[in-house]
Amino acid sequence: MNAHSQPPAAAAEPAPLIDPFGRAISYVRVSVTDRCDFRCVYCMSEHMTFLPRRDLLTLEELDRLCSAFIARGTKRLRITGGEPLVRHDVMTLFRALSRHLASGALEELTLTTNGSQLARFASELVDCGVKRVNVSLDTLDPGRFRALTRTGDHARVMAGVDAALAAGLRVKLNAVALKGVNEDEFVPLVRFANERGMDMTFIEVMPLGELEGPDRIDQYLPMREVRDRLAETFTLTETDYRTGGPARYMRVSETGGRVGFITPLTHNFCESCNRVRVTCTGTLYMCLGQEDAADLRAPLRESADDAPLVAAIEAAIARKPKGHDFVIDRATQGPAVSRHMSMTGG
Repeated sequence: MNAHSQPPAAAAEPAPLIDPFGRAISYVRVSVTDRCDFRCVYCMSEHMTFLPRRDLLTLEELDRLCSAFIARGTKRLRITGGEPLVRHDVMTLFRALSRHLASGALEELTLTTNGSQLARFASELVDCGVKRVNVSLDTLDPGRFRALTRTGDHARVMAGVDAALAAGLRVKLNAVALKGVNEDEFVPLVRFANERGMDMTFIEVMPLGELEGPDRIDQYLPMREVRDRLAETFTLTETDYRTGGPARYMRVSETGGRVGFITPLTHNFCESCNRVRVTCTGTLYMCLGQEDAADLRAPLRESADDAPLVAAIEAAIARKPKGHDFVIDRATQGPAVSRHMSMTGG
């Protein structure tokens, strides 16, 4: 290199999206479908009316939307649903997004699934750079599983979990803690997960969408009760382990594994929230528990130039609220928001 030569300039880091409370938004959860092959009793109605396909973003539009977020500093991208793996040709999207992993612009591409399709897709997900997945599993009992999911096949999900582990994916199991339903399974779930090298995370039921059947106050179990029940069997110690999401983890001395707790009601995680959610129709929700939203489908479809889309994203982040107002009690009638979790994206 001669005296007048300059080394090539390093690529500039994209300016991060900063909300009004100084939080950098680096984690985006993108739903690819509102459809699901299960009808979990705490998540959706038994007879759901799903969106017409014309309202959904195409896979190409989803790629473009995700890429716009990545260009503005998104480091973690989670694909959700409904059940994302029931979306026709969804692996086309994973293959397209894998280029951002290869370039280093994206640090992690992950997936939340009910596990029903994992046996089909686990190896292909690994080929696309996915290293870990979250699998929703509220019970180890096939009969109880059928009652909770209304349509789910427990053996198929177990085969999916086995296939994911065999393919080299790190698997985390998520269970919604349901009073009087799966309380007797908290310890067995932790043992089952940890003995197979998986983390186990428990989640408080959230007031999203109108449901038939039991009131959520009758389903609701605070995480402190879950921890207390586990502490009767296990020695739990604090850990600073994080995955970028809202779970707080503890080490289980007897298994050598971890158990996580997600507490949207008893101890919300809003102050450190670095996440936004985009629905399969291109609606951006800045907070899971608020109705304020931004339409990203219109700028996507109105212009081949990404500038209007990026402007819409920036304007939405500029009004991200400080937190949600989730409440579950006898005096509070109806859900905090009317949309079901399957519509927002898990």
